[in-house]
Amino acid sequence: MTTPQSTDKDLWVSWDEYHRLIERLALKVYESGWHFDMVLCLARGGVRPGDVFSRIFDVPLAILSTSSYREEAGTKQGDLDIAKYMTMTKGPLKGRVLLVDDLADSGVTLQKVSSHLTENFKDVTEVKSAVIWVKGCSAIRPDYFLDELPHNPWIHQPFEDYDGLRPHQLSAWMKKFEK
Repeated sequence: MTTPQSTDKDLWVSWDEYHRLIERLALKVYESGWHFDMVLCLARGGVRPGDVFSRIFDVPLAILSTSSYREEAGTKQGDLDIAKYMTMTKGPLKGRVLLVDDLADSGVTLQKVSSHLTENFKDVTEVKSAVIWVKGCSAIRPDYFLDELPHNPWIHQPFEDYDGLRPHQLSAWMKKFEK
């Protein structure tokens, strides 16, 4: 299947391109020389990049769920909800934390989660953020990012196909990939 042509309104990303972007972002963080103790990824968009970062840098992964895209079938940003608890495997959140998400749209999520961490986790000594894309409308610039998108396009990430797929449709869905 081919990915549609990107425009100023729509950025289309294939699975292969998505994985290369995550790797390029990891390289950018590595080349900066900043060392971190943990990766905290924001679910849902930051889970895949966070997992890759945790594996490449061999540091613990923590996951924090946030949600703001609930209106108009997930295309309009609403109020930000931050989960009460986060998931992690090794001890408490502490030290230098790399906050990973897929993009900075308005920038509100990164701002609020960064503040949440410094206000509520006293053992966190430093928080830096890394995203693949930062939109022109973002109120903040993450510490690390790959692409600036001044036209604020909708980013069609490869996993969006699952947003409309339901279990009863899986059999027919999988047939389109058979040869």
